[in-house]
Amino acid sequence: MPPLPVCTVRLQHMGVQSRCTRVLRVIALALPVHIALAGSNQQAGTQPSFALYYGKTPPVEMLSAFDAAVVEPDSGFDPLAHRLPHTTWFAYASVGEVLPSRSYYADLPKSWLAGRNESWASRVVDQSQPEWPAFFVEHVIKPLWDRGYRGFFLDTMDSWQLVAQTDDARARQMEGLANVIRAIKAHYPDAKLIFNRGFEILPEVHDLVYAVAFESLYRGWDQTRQRYTQVPEQDRTWLLAQAKTIREQYHLPVISIDYCAPADRACRQDTVAKIRAQDIVPYVTDGALATLGVGAVAPVRRRILVIQDPPLHTDLNVSPGVRFLAMPLNYLGYRIDYRDARESMPEGDLGDRYAGIVLWLEGEVPNSKAYRDWLAAQIDAKIPVAVVNTFGTQMDPELAKKLDLDTVAGAPSNGKLEIESYDPKLMGFEMKPHPLARDFTAIRVGPHSRSLLRLRSGNFVIDGAGITPWGGYAMRPFGVYELDAVNQARWVVQPIEFLRAALHLNSDMPVPDTTTENGRRLLMSHIDGDGFASRAEYTNSTPTNGDITPQYSGDVLYELLRDSGMPTTVSLIEGEVSDEGPFKRFAPHLRGIARKIFELPNVEVATHTYTHPLQWMRVTGLGFTDTRDTPAEGSSQTSNSGLSIDIQGYRFNIDREIKGSIDYIDRNIAPASKPVRMVLWSGDCQVPSPVLKAAYEAGVLNLNGGDTLITKSFPSWVAIAPLGVMKNGYFQIFAPNQNEELYTDLWHGPFYGFSRVLETFALTDKPIRFKPIDVYYHMFTGTKYASMKALREIFDAVLKQPVTPVFTSEYARKVLDWLDTSIYQEPGTEPGSKVWVVRNQANLRTVRLPVGKVPDMADATGVAGYLAGPGGTYVHLTGDGIARFAVIDQPAARRVPYLAEANGMLDHFVRTRGGFSFDLRSHITPVFRLANTGTCRVTKRSIARTANENRQLHVDVACDT
Repeated sequence: MPPLPVCTVRLQHMGVQSRCTRVLRVIALALPVHIALAGSNQQAGTQPSFALYYGKTPPVEMLSAFDAAVVEPDSGFDPLAHRLPHTTWFAYASVGEVLPSRSYYADLPKSWLAGRNESWASRVVDQSQPEWPAFFVEHVIKPLWDRGYRGFFLDTMDSWQLVAQTDDARARQMEGLANVIRAIKAHYPDAKLIFNRGFEILPEVHDLVYAVAFESLYRGWDQTRQRYTQVPEQDRTWLLAQAKTIREQYHLPVISIDYCAPADRACRQDTVAKIRAQDIVPYVTDGALATLGVGAVAPVRRRILVIQDPPLHTDLNVSPGVRFLAMPLNYLGYRIDYRDARESMPEGDLGDRYAGIVLWLEGEVPNSKAYRDWLAAQIDAKIPVAVVNTFGTQMDPELAKKLDLDTVAGAPSNGKLEIESYDPKLMGFEMKPHPLARDFTAIRVGPHSRSLLRLRSGNFVIDGAGITPWGGYAMRPFGVYELDAVNQARWVVQPIEFLRAALHLNSDMPVPDTTTENGRRLLMSHIDGDGFASRAEYTNSTPTNGDITPQYSGDVLYELLRDSGMPTTVSLIEGEVSDEGPFKRFAPHLRGIARKIFELPNVEVATHTYTHPLQWMRVTGLGFTDTRDTPAEGSSQTSNSGLSIDIQGYRFNIDREIKGSIDYIDRNIAPASKPVRMVLWSGDCQVPSPVLKAAYEAGVLNLNGGDTLITKSFPSWVAIAPLGVMKNGYFQIFAPNQNEELYTDLWHGPFYGFSRVLETFALTDKPIRFKPIDVYYHMFTGTKYASMKALREIFDAVLKQPVTPVFTSEYARKVLDWLDTSIYQEPGTEPGSKVWVVRNQANLRTVRLPVGKVPDMADATGVAGYLAGPGGTYVHLTGDGIARFAVIDQPAARRVPYLAEANGMLDHFVRTRGGFSFDLRSHITPVFRLANTGTCRVTKRSIARTANENRQLHVDVACDT
């Protein structure tokens, strides 16, 4: 047959570009309805799902909804940090051409370059070169495989047509291209390959292919004219005819990648429907593949963009967006991207990933014109916006009209504002609104909006808060009111309900939850290493020959950990226990105590760094605002004088603090079977992104930071920290609550003050469960009788509660999995019905439903059971990484046996027609409770303990049918 014309549009690392002026006819591979993508975890009989995203910072929580997700590897994405059982990460790789900017271009023999593609300033590679397949594997595929990619999206597979002009030349090129495919699979048999075209070589290598993609079945992109196009009917008809032939021969999945403007949602949905009607896997995206498109599934957007203007030299950890907004948004199930208002605003269509935007602004934004235009564009794009404090720009009649607001002239006539009315469900939450005549915004809601707070002074009438068609607002001081006299604050607006209403958030969505496992609140404990070299001020030792062996804090805490069995993450500061530190005289003795502690089965090992930096931003010299940091290459070398443990001759070094301390503890103290699992941040915990990066690259999890300190004397949600904060792609996980220092006046006393943490545990559990329980303290707690007495009281209290004990590393994995969890709906078995689908790495195994709602256990998969609890119904996922269930009202629930609660993790959950079975792993004696088992027989047997001393049970539930 004559050669096919070269593709009109082509995928490249920065998007789709024009290669010729005529529309291409291609042979397409279509997918039979009942053939699923090889290796797919979709239900039998359904088609796979597929997505491409070539922009920066791929939205993992949406891409993880797809079976195959293609990303540009130069975007900085790390597939090893997002290992997902049901999503394969594919790296873009160009086979037929090479750009001079690619890292391997310099090593490529220039005699192998057969021509140019002037449109791309790229060079066409001669596929017939005998050594080209080995080169491609070694220089392109191997680095990507080593980075964690297990799939490869092979592009430019038809570029040889630009240089091969005879039948013999074309045959040599096709054979060379087939040899590249064979070489990839010979070296990496498990690699999954998606062709973008490459139809000519399918007779030779179809058995090595995972799927085949082509572009523009209905809608295309013309890069030259920068416009979206309709595909001519004759080309589509020819394409579909060829697709039928290839489908019947090779039975391979086929993917059509079509193009619509991001804001043209009707085009996207219509094109997806048309592609699916042809039994082809659809994906419709923008011409540059820089926004998340629409495919076989539609994941819920779980991101919120927060625009804020914190004071200069403020670390992101303590910025208002993190202190105030993040916790309620996390509780609702949303992760956050932060942007400083002094920076340029995010460009492009933001609706592909953001469920909404929140403005937390104290004053007018610099470059107000650009900001104002940006804000107006978001309103026009119908992205919900919530505004707290100010709008960040002057409210003139033009902007007010767009926002369905009226500007109000004048000022309070008598020097004060009075409350005329307010909505008690959304206002007056922790304190009644307190109007200030010196601080107000002179606006009133329009006819399509609703006032939440009306204020009056004579004829001067304004609305301090409102819900509008575009979102909602709560002007200063009706968001958070600062109580400067006592260094506290209170919510005036009800933050959860206000944000839910203003951002139009789905109140029925199953919310990923990090507080609970199998219906029971998570319990953990961790110790910062400070004070390990401190002597205990009392002793329980019995004198021998009149001598009393000196006790250190570690001796006292060893006994508590041994006797309580509390799963605890214990950290050391290397500088305290090494022979180079200030305690070298008795450092060997301290290391001996540490070895005893680490050998306990209920202890996991962590580092508290090398020298315990107190102020991370100062010792690293990296400034204060992480959203503007550029991660440093290598290590910082600033002085650490007075800001950490003094090690003679040492100058601060990031790698030495993190990886160096890990290596020291692993070599000298930790048991061989228990290497360091975590780094617990020291000092102010305001770690910049290069330090977080060092922890990630060292292969350990991280914890600390955040200030959850709600008590009866500080009874406000502002004192509850969020899950953590993302800094340049690295997530700092906050401790669920604060340590004993803040309960003991920074260790000035009273030293029994830590017992008040029980107030924090209670106030973060009811009426809403915001946090798990974390008994978090320092080594110097072991030095005083009063502090140890308080700690024993805390242990006794929490261990009597219905809890699921975990290590902090297990909690940290749940938080990271929370970030990546995808949620979407698909059709149920009944006409018009919908089921929720939850996909993740299977570390996070709880989702929360609204009060009174339960999963329909009769048809659920990946669900073990549920239990009503504070704030909603907690649904127990089985650990398969994917769950499907319909949500029904509690009274409508059918009597299906299920797991009501358990105090450990589930393995091997299997539901049968007559019941179910599972293994239960627990760090303490396993306990479980079943529901609806009146006609069932329950048997259980112990399983031998595993290496980490988990207790295990196997449970069988057999019911009459």
